[in-house]
Amino acid sequence: MKHSLWSVLALGLCTALVAGCSGKGSGAPAGAAGPGAGGPAPEISVAVVPEREIIEWDEYTGRLEAVDTVEIRPQVSGYLQKVVFAEGKEIRKGDLLFQIDPRPFEAELARASAAEDQATAAAELARADLARGDKLLTSQAISQEEYEQRRASNLNAAAQLKSAQALVQMAQLNLGYTRITSPIDGRVGRAEITQGNLVSGGAGGQATRLTTVVSMQPMYAYFEASEQDYLKYDDLARSGERPSSRDSKNPVLMAVGKETQFGHHGYMDFVDNRVNTNTGTLTGRAVFPNPDRYLTPGMFERVRLIGKGKYKGPLINDRAIATDQDRRFVLVVGEGDKVEYRAVVTGPMFDGLRVVRSGVKPGERIVVNGLQRTQPGMVVKPRIVPMEGEPAAAAR
Repeated sequence: MKHSLWSVLALGLCTALVAGCSGKGSGAPAGAAGPGAGGPAPEISVAVVPEREIIEWDEYTGRLEAVDTVEIRPQVSGYLQKVVFAEGKEIRKGDLLFQIDPRPFEAELARASAAEDQATAAAELARADLARGDKLLTSQAISQEEYEQRRASNLNAAAQLKSAQALVQMAQLNLGYTRITSPIDGRVGRAEITQGNLVSGGAGGQATRLTTVVSMQPMYAYFEASEQDYLKYDDLARSGERPSSRDSKNPVLMAVGKETQFGHHGYMDFVDNRVNTNTGTLTGRAVFPNPDRYLTPGMFERVRLIGKGKYKGPLINDRAIATDQDRRFVLVVGEGDKVEYRAVVTGPMFDGLRVVRSGVKPGERIVVNGLQRTQPGMVVKPRIVPMEGEPAAAAR
């Protein structure tokens, strides 16, 4: 009996094992099937690829400079009597900045004026003598030699008068130079010399620098472009895709400091005539209005210049782009809501979206959220969302 019981138990165990093995090989347990095996399709956020008119921009860095920069230096020497302006404030052309003690120049003007009066009297006397000599020579009351002397004296007196008049004009100019005014509208710097100091006048850099004035409206933005970029722009101009900045006021966008948006709008007005052999770059200049005086000379700036002619093309969100080793790709939701792998070639940013040169077409649907849980070949339940940067009403 014991032997028969053990036989029955062994037979039952074998039967159970066989049944279990058979069940494992016949199919997956209930609920184990994935989306592609009859389970519910996952809901994935997708966006429709828009098509827009695109302007590609090339970005450069540089510095802002004033259109006009003037070093204020005296034209005459003397003691600085007054500093009239408020440092760092805006001034107008003709505003008084410094006053040099005018008294020595007033005295010099008075002396020159007196000398002019003497020369005038001498010139009048010489003219009268010459007039009498004309009559006397006619009646042969004086010799030809004496007449010639009177004539030379008249010419000499006239020349002396002109010299005296010139000295008066020079004295008047020097007296006027004691009032140092601004030659331009702009913002004045600090006074580098205080009142009571002796300042030196004259031409060149020998004169004492008193302050500087820089214009504030408009403002120049200088930058350096590579030789390759210059050749690219030249080719575009020759083909008619983009006008040359030498001939047209091509638009330029600018951001300064920590600004992330290129909110300042200007235009090109100068391209240098030669490539710098040391740097291999060419200097360009853009003009920007500065009505609120926010822009200041010397600021670091980033500018964007049109890099290609206008064209229509697809734009996508950077979040929709994934990387597979050295390739970039997106997941396209095609017919039957099936996910497809699509390699793409991308371009620069435009209006917050990425330019796509090839790989996707306008109107196609791409996955913008949930790339990690989406694989090519899956069937998904697309939930249409707007492409970032595109108004929500534009999404279909």
